[in-house]
Amino acid sequence: MTKIKTVLQAFISSVVIHLVYIVGQILVGYIKTRNYKPDIASAWDKGETLQNEVVFGKVNSPFLYLLTFIGVTVICGIIIFLYKKLLY
Repeated sequence: MTKIKTVLQAFISSVVIHLVYIVGQILVGYIKTRNYKPDIASAWDKGETLQNEVVFGKVNSPFLYLLTFIGVTVICGIIIFLYKKLLY
């Protein structure tokens, strides 16, 4: 029963860590977008073509997210296991 509980705690910890990471990325992108002030006048004076497309974010393979999720779950499981062994 304690092994199942440890695995469940590690799984939940991994979910929380990934959610915090994803929400953090969204917040940083939002703050950068809100605070961006383009300098169109100096860009126009350079005589180069101005970029007319904007792309937000990046795309990672879903397989990478699965690997990081499993890896973080294993690391959290080891930490929880060692914590329980040292305290009890």
